[in-house]
Amino acid sequence: MYKVLVSDKISESGIKLLNMEPEIEVDAKIGLHPHELKKIIGDYDALIVRSATKVTREILSAAKRLKVVGRAGTGVDNIDIEAATEKGIVVMNTPGGNTVAAAEHAISMMLSLARKIPQAYTSMKKGHWDKKRFMGVEIHGKTLGIIGMGRIGSLVAKMALGLGMRVIACDPYLSEKAAKDMGVTLTDLETLLAESDFITIHAPLTQETKNLISKEAFKKMKDGVMIVNCARGGIIDEEALYEALSMGKVAGAALDVFAQEPPPPDYPLIKLEEVICTPHLGASTKEAQEVVAIAIVQQIIDYLKNGIVKNAVNVPSVKPELMPKAEPYIHLAQKLGSFIAQIFEGRMEELLVEYAGEVLDEGIYPALTLAALTGLLKPILGNGVNMVNAPLIAKQRGIRVVESKSDQSEGYISLIRLRLRGDGKETSASGTLIKRDAPRIVMVNGYPIEAEPVGYMLFFTNYDRPGVIGRIGTILGDAGVNIAGMRLGRTQPGELAIAILNVDSPVPEKVMEKIRTLPNITYAKLVDLS
Repeated sequence: MYKVLVSDKISESGIKLLNMEPEIEVDAKIGLHPHELKKIIGDYDALIVRSATKVTREILSAAKRLKVVGRAGTGVDNIDIEAATEKGIVVMNTPGGNTVAAAEHAISMMLSLARKIPQAYTSMKKGHWDKKRFMGVEIHGKTLGIIGMGRIGSLVAKMALGLGMRVIACDPYLSEKAAKDMGVTLTDLETLLAESDFITIHAPLTQETKNLISKEAFKKMKDGVMIVNCARGGIIDEEALYEALSMGKVAGAALDVFAQEPPPPDYPLIKLEEVICTPHLGASTKEAQEVVAIAIVQQIIDYLKNGIVKNAVNVPSVKPELMPKAEPYIHLAQKLGSFIAQIFEGRMEELLVEYAGEVLDEGIYPALTLAALTGLLKPILGNGVNMVNAPLIAKQRGIRVVESKSDQSEGYISLIRLRLRGDGKETSASGTLIKRDAPRIVMVNGYPIEAEPVGYMLFFTNYDRPGVIGRIGTILGDAGVNIAGMRLGRTQPGELAIAILNVDSPVPEKVMEKIRTLPNITYAKLVDLS
């Protein structure tokens, strides 16, 4: 008998599906305090949550029998994935289940913003009839800028085109051809900001997107622009938005998400008449909640009864008996993918994954390709990407994935080589395992090097001249950034060389700018592999 705990409210259809299984006993205990959940979690084999329950390391440490955590929805920000993985607990989600609901909500918010519907409604409820006060604007013929063209962003684009809007989009993972097929013009962020009458955000909150819409970004926008955010709080700098609204630069904002949820009752931003807002309702439709509830319940049943893993964010498709050998290679492939994505400059069009040596013997390399692709996509798309949906996401963005075998292992027992191409450029990185379980980057763009792919890494290229490393060390020291390790690579003395510095903390952007302006430095980038 398996015991399943449902700690957040899900559709009754999901509960009924669980109750139909004679081998499963289900308890629905909604609104548990963390200490209450910690006290009882040891009795359960599976946990089903939405966004309210925080599945922390502390909770997971008390889970003695827990085999799987299922999130009825896409985001897994409330689940400690690393802690779950360490304990061998599968974490599953339901990507795509709330796509229609979220897209419709964004369009509804945009229309409500354009026609001032909430403000007019409130006025009429007070007994007023202020026709002139609530003059709106038409969206037909206007330009909509979409930041992030994933499942939701792509559906918003389709809906907006149907409403007669011109749609432009910014997404580094979307190819020109894929955009053209959708009827969308692909552009960079600065152009999008300058040309859009309406801007809607459909990107995850990552290090790259935090405060993406900043004070400087608002300055580049059209006067009278309107902004919709139904994605994640924190992507818009809310203080900068308040200022832009107060000055009239931004004519209106529709917000379903906030940096702090719920925001304080006296929060100045939501007091502005130009702001309409909802309490994170993007996925809150009866249909969407039923879809994700049934989906996650069926996934839990399949896993508990048959060991079938679907939509897992932390488990590859590898036979159980091969997992001990596969796991270190999976870790290496994902780190290589993330590394190469962060140092590449250009639009991604093709990823070539090449294997050589012993890694080919057991046939685990298809899972490694998924791991490399997941690592490639995560730096911008965030934790919504996993080894199950990475191929589909790459296909949607026009990224071609090519897998090949080679007899050139460069003297290593096994070698994984990634080549990322796009915009006429190519960046490559190779990796191997030392002592069969310690990952190392052993070559970057043809330069030999041996670096541990972990934490924060300062990667730079420079002309091989005396004093370069010393100057960088001084700048980092003055900024309080400690160097944990240093690896250099070159082919000829005095020519172009590369270096990787493992550092104990992030390097502030102002410090990075100082490094980039040093003599003989040709490129510098902080890579986050934490």
